[in-house]
Order: sequence, then C-alpha cells, then structure tokens
Amino acid sequence: MAMLLRAEDAKDWIYKGEGAANIVLSYRGSSLFLTYVTVSREFLESVEKNVHDQRPAWRINAAEVDTSCDSAFLISDHSVFTGTPRGDFCVAVEIKPKCGFLPSSEFITKANAIKKSVTRFRMHQFLKLHQGEISNISEYNPLDLFSGSKDRIYQAITTLFATPQNNFRIFLNGSLIFGGLGGGMDSAAVRSHEENTAIKDLIKVSGLQLPGFLELVAEAIFSSGVLDKLLATQKLDVLDIEGAIHAYYNIISQPCMVCKNLGDPELLDQYSLLHSFPLDKSLKILRDYLIAATAKDCSLMISFRPVQGGSAASGYNSIFLESSNQNFEYKAYFIDLDMKPLEKMVHYYELDQKIVIFYMKSKDLGGSLCDSITQGDIMRRRGRYAGVQFQFSQTEAGTSSSTQQPEASSAAQHSESCPSSSAQHDPPVHQSDDEIHMQDGSGRVRPRRGPTVVRDVW
Repeated sequence: MAMLLRAEDAKDWIYKGEGAANIVLSYRGSSLFLTYVTVSREFLESVEKNVHDQRPAWRINAAEVDTSCDSAFLISDHSVFTGTPRGDFCVAVEIKPKCGFLPSSEFITKANAIKKSVTRFRMHQFLKLHQGEISNISEYNPLDLFSGSKDRIYQAITTLFATPQNNFRIFLNGSLIFGGLGGGMDSAAVRSHEENTAIKDLIKVSGLQLPGFLELVAEAIFSSGVLDKLLATQKLDVLDIEGAIHAYYNIISQPCMVCKNLGDPELLDQYSLLHSFPLDKSLKILRDYLIAATAKDCSLMISFRPVQGGSAASGYNSIFLESSNQNFEYKAYFIDLDMKPLEKMVHYYELDQKIVIFYMKSKDLGGSLCDSITQGDIMRRRGRYAGVQFQFSQTEAGTSSSTQQPEASSAAQHSESCPSSSAQHDPPVHQSDDEIHMQDGSGRVRPRRGPTVVRDVW
C-alpha cells in the first residue's frame, strides 16, 4: 500500500537542486520507504515553501512546484554509497558529457555543413552566452571525453572544472560543494561556496590535491570504458535532426514545413524518399533519434570512497592512484534518462537551425558577437513543474549497485535492468530501486520511457 506524505513530512525533504522540468529533494528522515508513495497537496505546498529560499532566484520566477500532483516514486541517491561507515567520506562528480561525435548525415544541408566539423556543444555555447544562460564560453570539447585517450579525457575534465556551468558538479558526502545548482543559468545558480573553500574541504577529507582529484575522475572514465555504450547509443542518430524531422512529418501525416523552405531540387528529391518510407520504418527512425537525443543530454555520476587495507571487497571497481599512493573504489550511473518527447521534434529542429545560424555569425568564425546580452525566452516564461522527484538516501544499510547504462538496441531494452557485473568495459543496464514520478491532476502517469523517469537527479 502506498504511503501518503502529508504536510508534517515536508520537513524531512531537503532541497538539492533542479532541472528544467523537475525539482530534486533529498530525504533526511528515518522512515523506510520501499514502494510507490502518494503525496497530498499540503505536502507539496509545504515543500515549495521550505525550499523557496534555497532555490536560484531566476528559477523561482521560471517555475513553481505543481501542487496538483498526487503520487511519486522514490529514486536512489547516487552521490553517496549506501552503508558507508561514519568517519569515511564519499566524493562524487556529475558530468554532462553531451554529444561525443560529429554528425556526417547526407541530409545536413550545405548551408549547415559546419555541423560536420564543429561540435554541437561548441556552437551552442555562443547562443547560450547571447541569451544570458551562461557567463563564459567553455573550452570543453566532448570529443576529448569520448576519445578513449587518457590524456584527452584528463584535458576534458580540467576544462569542465574550469567552466563548470551546468555540466560539472562535485559532491562531498552527498552535498553539492562545486558547480551550479541546475536549471541552466550558471551565473545565477552557482553554489554560494567560494571555489577555494570547496577545494580546501575536498583536500582536507581526501588528502587529494586538485590535480590528483581530476586525475582520479579521468582514470575512472578511462579504465571503466563507461562512455563506450553511451557513444554507441548516441550514434543511433544516423540522419541528424535534419533528416529525422521528415520522418516525424511522415508519422503525423502533415505537410512537411521544412520542405517548403528548401529550394534545392536535389534535396527535395532526397527528402521525398524519407516521406515515402512505410510507417514502421519512420517510427524506427524517430525512436532511434529520440533515444540518441536522450543519450546526448544525460548525466554521468561517479562516486568515490577510499579503500582501507589496499583492496576493495565490496564488489565495486577500484582504482590505484599513483600520484597520491591511494586506493579508491567507485561506482558509476547514468541518470536523466527519460526519453525525449516526440512532440518536441519541431522544437529540436528549430533550435538546431538557430544554433548553427547564430554560430556562423559569431566571433568564433571571425564575425562579431552581439554585444547586447539578452535573457532567453525561458527567463520570461513562468511554468509549473510537471513532476517532483525525491531522493531516498539512508546510509545505514544497502546493497551495491552497478553502472546504469542506456541500451542501444531497442526502446524496450532501453528500459531494462540487470544485476551488478564486474565487467570493466561492458557495464550492465541498471534500474534504480527507489524512484519518484508525479502524476498529474487527473491521476495520469506518464509512461516510463527509460531506466529512470526523472531529470537532473543523483
């Protein structure tokens, strides 16, 4: 039977961050939640009141908790190890890898050929700066992180640390000590701790200097091969949005608005082939594109704790860091894996075109970047959270977990789970035991579309 959370229970749920559609809370009470829970309007109203002062000011203006939701699933807190003895420490990083390859689709127009040589992340940085979503252009290159080269992976980690934005966060014993709170606005949502204070705290408990810690993160990514399957899943997008959008119009049986804007007869002939595909083939194109889009926007959580006695005996993978003569065990999870919605295909196409057009006009190619930094549309909209997700974090007891991976073969496999595995380069799919997803006011629940049903969670 589901447990009902009432107003008096709200005090046990602590603000931890938020994304574009969800707010993240961490449970600090003593009750043991095992199943689906229901929530009252009074509980959600109390939660919204309690976390108000902890949220970034611009996020308060952009979104509020949807108090009409009436149910939820618990999710695991991936920033800590369950069962960690008191006195030990756990340090975790959250990384948004973004797209790790350059597209080569024949459906990319000549006007947009720059997409084949410059990463989407790089181009999007200039539009985000213009819209006021970031304060500095990041030098992070996703191709480095996915390269399989230890040196290039370390380079990627150092550039992420230098400009964390919403792509790099550090947690100490489950608490955010470095990086943005979430939601996209790095300049407005950065944690109040000074950078040097956060690093001093990290050094004090771990004995690691900053270069050593970044080396530890890079070594875990390199030795585990944790990004291999993620990259394979991203590469399910073989047509690019410029090709997939035509399959979308084929599915909805509406005139293709994109084709109306194309004057090249050869391109029109090429796209007409997509529109002639049978329904099942168009569905496969869209399914693969949306799975790939999800993999391009998910996060990787890696948690570390020191190993006493020289070797790990808990079933987790381990790393020996020569520079500090220390052993660590670690666990890795992919999070934020809800499938991207089909109904946003037109938005994805329009955003893609906007990113490319603005980049072509930017100073990165010798032009001039607009001096007027404006706030993007998201700053002027006031929305409501479609859901609230909570974290369940009790360190007294628990079982070890495996790496959570998006699966590339099918939508069904994308949501499957299997137990822990010791394979270094083939981590299994894992589904968290404790999750939350809110129903809407009519009591409807969105279909589960991946190993997790929440965004920006840890």
